[in-house]
Amino acid sequence: MTTFATAFAGDARTPDTAHTLDLPWPFTGRDAELELIRRSLAAERHGVVVTGPAGHGKTRLVTEVVRGTACARVSGTPETRDIPFAAFAHLLPEQVSLHHAIKLLTDVRTLLVDDAHLLDDSSAALVHQLAVHGRTRLLVVATDGAPAPEAVSRLWSGEVLPRLSLEPLPREETARLVAAGVGGPVEPLTARRLHHLCQGDLRLLRDLVAAVLERGELILDSDELTWRGPLPVTAAVRERAGWALNRDRVDERDALERLAFSEPLPLNLADLDMAVLEQLETDGLIHVDAHSGVRLAHPLHGPLLRAGAGRLRAARLSRTPAECASALDAERAELAARIERTDVQEPAGPVGDWLTTESASPHPAVPAGYATVRARFARLRGELREALSWAREGLRDTPDDLSCRTELALAQTQLNEVATAGAGRATPWLRAAHGDIAGALASAAYAGGGEGEAYVLYDAVRLGAPHLVADRLAQLPGEGAAPLARHADALARQDGPALDRAAELLERRGLLLFAAEAHAQAVPVHRDPRAARRSRSRAMTLARRCQGARTPALSGLVLGELTARQRQIVTLAATGLSNRQIADRLTLSIRTVGNHLYSAYTRLGANDRTALPYLLNEPQTSQQA
Repeated sequence: MTTFATAFAGDARTPDTAHTLDLPWPFTGRDAELELIRRSLAAERHGVVVTGPAGHGKTRLVTEVVRGTACARVSGTPETRDIPFAAFAHLLPEQVSLHHAIKLLTDVRTLLVDDAHLLDDSSAALVHQLAVHGRTRLLVVATDGAPAPEAVSRLWSGEVLPRLSLEPLPREETARLVAAGVGGPVEPLTARRLHHLCQGDLRLLRDLVAAVLERGELILDSDELTWRGPLPVTAAVRERAGWALNRDRVDERDALERLAFSEPLPLNLADLDMAVLEQLETDGLIHVDAHSGVRLAHPLHGPLLRAGAGRLRAARLSRTPAECASALDAERAELAARIERTDVQEPAGPVGDWLTTESASPHPAVPAGYATVRARFARLRGELREALSWAREGLRDTPDDLSCRTELALAQTQLNEVATAGAGRATPWLRAAHGDIAGALASAAYAGGGEGEAYVLYDAVRLGAPHLVADRLAQLPGEGAAPLARHADALARQDGPALDRAAELLERRGLLLFAAEAHAQAVPVHRDPRAARRSRSRAMTLARRCQGARTPALSGLVLGELTARQRQIVTLAATGLSNRQIADRLTLSIRTVGNHLYSAYTRLGANDRTALPYLLNEPQTSQQA
């Protein structure tokens, strides 16, 4: 194991990690939103309003939209809200009326308005009038929850312009962004932790990564960048996330500190002053769960509060190892029960997450029994690379633990990777990974394991032989096996609509990989080509969330019914080549390449080239058309 700085010392991009973050990170993870806005502008619409919480990447998105085009830019600022037309000062003369300003901006084809909620009233009125007149295409950015001039808010409330509300970047895309920013693949538990800590604020994400890099705590482990241990509380992190913790009242500060040192466990409502809690809840600083447990609302507040307390207070307030061990056992039992009920829709495991990532030891270890259940839970949710990480955590102190090694092998084989030797439950998947589907089917219905009989039988369904186990699945007691039995029955009857309905049920239970496989199995048995395309599209969408899963059922998505030329062009596009590069390589016009790709997308049920690597099992590169 080496630190990130040591591992990449020979990389010209990272001679000094303290300076690499001064450069912008590559634009990553908003492909669908980018395409939506571009299509809207290409259709000669009057513009789009992009809203979302602060730090979610609104400005970066619209900047990417207008990159390489002639675009004027204006921006609101708090200091100039009382100065008429302050935002347009660089585009307009010093003294100007609203009517004259509209005339002067007639030749501006595209206008980007950043921080529109901070515009002065005159500038806001001008933007609204430009939108109404429709001669200038507008890209307007505003922050949710911030007070805005009425002329700005009426852009979307009055339906003058369509509104795109930007959601937080998904965890998978956050991992891609961090990997692009630091120059190496990020271990799944580290990516999950960073995503959780930043709460969608990409500026805070950069500050967190910078803090970890500055302290040399990003370790290269198993070819992935891994972060374990307490959060380094730097001035930048404190400034970005700690302002809300400045409380004047002593009782409020005391309650916040008690909650911080109780982590990873909640405090009981009865242990704190109710009036203080009500005020903290009103201010959005605490969260009260259904079981009357109280936690800090933001995951960064605990580390910030603990960093500011003295050692004696920390020793008095911190949870004991025995309390954490008892909570970990309860968490393991709850996860196992949810697996038995085939209900893994909500992520779980705050105690295990905390003990694994926040431990003061640089190489924390959780008990193998807990790690096995967490690996299984992640695998059933389709989070195969997280399952790998949890299995490896369990093997740190007990490298020969059979259950952890089996979970490791199951995740590896379903990712189409070289598998560590497993046993029992892993045998069918090890055989399938080596192309021995017949041997896999022969052993699928008889392999043992600690996951429950329903899942063991279900392997045969996923491998394409439901007739071996459909009756046995249907006869299992309890409701846990019902979604699996419905999938088996639909596949045995080759009923496409029933397979889609089974997939929807599996998705509602959180079994995303199983749902993707059911949709994929529906594609070839649908009689209606449109239904087949919908099934393929849904299978692709779900498979994209399964961290690179490569199973026999998903292999049926490959290429569909394409012509030889379409197959050739799609294969090149999946490797990251632009339309121009493909045209040069095949001696075609760019227009011809585009037409072939459009036809291929229609047949494959894809929206754009970002889905192609998941269809073709090709590694996706960072190159974009």
